[in-house]
Amino acid sequence: MKFPSFAVIITGVFLAYLGHTGWTLYHLFFPEPCTQGSCIQPYLLRNSKLQLLVYTALSAKVSSLKSLDLIWKHDNWTVDMPAEHNVNITLPTKTRHNGTLFIHVFVLPRREQPFQSQRMCHQTGLLTTYMLQRAKAYNLMGQNISSEKISNRQPVTHIRSQIRMGVVTDKIAFKRQAFPPELVKYARLSPEGDYLPLLYIDEVSTRMSDLVEVNSSSATMPLTIHYLPTSVGKLRLWFQIQESLKLMQTLGFSEKDLDEVKGIFADTGFYLLMLTFGVSVLHLLFDFLAFKNDISFWKSRESMEGLSLRTVIWRCVSQAVVFLYLWDQETSMLVLIPAGIGAIIEMWKVKKALKVQLCWSGYIPSLQLGSTNEQEKLTQEFDSLAMKYLSYALYPLCFLGAVYSLVYTPHKSWYSWCVTSLVNGIYAFGFLFMLPQLFLNYKMKSVAHLPWRAFMYKAFNTFIDDIFAFIITMPTAHRLACFRDDAVFLVYLYQRWLYPVDKMRVNEYGRSYEHEVEQENKKKTN
Repeated sequence: MKFPSFAVIITGVFLAYLGHTGWTLYHLFFPEPCTQGSCIQPYLLRNSKLQLLVYTALSAKVSSLKSLDLIWKHDNWTVDMPAEHNVNITLPTKTRHNGTLFIHVFVLPRREQPFQSQRMCHQTGLLTTYMLQRAKAYNLMGQNISSEKISNRQPVTHIRSQIRMGVVTDKIAFKRQAFPPELVKYARLSPEGDYLPLLYIDEVSTRMSDLVEVNSSSATMPLTIHYLPTSVGKLRLWFQIQESLKLMQTLGFSEKDLDEVKGIFADTGFYLLMLTFGVSVLHLLFDFLAFKNDISFWKSRESMEGLSLRTVIWRCVSQAVVFLYLWDQETSMLVLIPAGIGAIIEMWKVKKALKVQLCWSGYIPSLQLGSTNEQEKLTQEFDSLAMKYLSYALYPLCFLGAVYSLVYTPHKSWYSWCVTSLVNGIYAFGFLFMLPQLFLNYKMKSVAHLPWRAFMYKAFNTFIDDIFAFIITMPTAHRLACFRDDAVFLVYLYQRWLYPVDKMRVNEYGRSYEHEVEQENKKKTN
């Protein structure tokens, strides 16, 4: 009996997960309405003439208007009408000295007062948060920088410059015993037994870039209030995202990491969001398959014939520098963790390429490099020739770029300048180190030595990374580098077509594809 391969099983699992998620999203956005029996009707069918009131307060729990400060009253308003209001809010003294400030939003029938109406919707949210002061950059050639300036960053109060809120406009009747659990938090019944408008304050769309530092001299601060009508499906999805963010926070993810996740959902449209989800699943699948095949190739590799040793070493060094740069830029863990894993794998490849062995002479360890055969020596000659031509352009460009950055660009420290200069050289000219392998393929008129299955998975992921470059927040240099490898991959594919592998003969690297097929057939029959 023929069993499916591990890769086929994993692909099936990913496709099943994708289908299940699509089915779940469909039920979130299109819940089953109640047509008969015990139904809860929306209050909006009874009365759509409402008013929107927004207040600020020092406390989250209030019971009267005395402790509230009105900042916006929108009485000629309906829930289907988007609105925007700019206001300068006066900050209490307590808030200016690292205190907090809350926002209170009310939706109720016109000409009625908060805390007196039985048909009042009320939601509360934090208008301020504590966050470390942003790291300042300095011109290293013109300013004196003390370690105290760099390390003296204390958590201070930051206030939102924008806040978003909404009301569900879908007039759907729900079964009393099957009211959506995601909406229970926002639901409240009227004396007539209808559920009042579902009012919410959008926490998912609040980004760190919207926060403004508050100090003792900040008497007033500008605030933009956005009201947008929403659907049942979006509110249920936003609730699921908020719960996931809370779970991620308990698992140790930082505020910056959570902000990156928020950006994926808040800064993209619905259809682009669905495309992002599908692309993310494919990216994970190709990442796993590329990792599996790449490790299998290098684990069984005993010779460096036809492979550029300098390219392998360069990838290791560049991956390590990129990891340090992303760490220095305080990049999201969504980008930092894969970069760190990639650096470790590249170090292992260098060990395999150099045939490094750990030997002991008594209690003293030493490293020994393996020997090379004639074919490997020929490969190293071509590799050295390619690097010689590249060095004429690469090193002067990197040096000039570092000097320009030092003179004209601010940096947080000398370490930051060193890492930034190195990574700019890698991002701008690092793709040139992929060219020696192309040169080897050309000189040897063969591509049989390359791990093509792992290569194709990486090629697919490269084009997927082009999409993610516009979705996930990352340094501009790292974003541009995502497009760097596309042209080189196309040249690799051209060489694959130009130098096809003859499967009917033993190639120059001792591999017979016909023999491998016969062995596979014997295994299947046994």
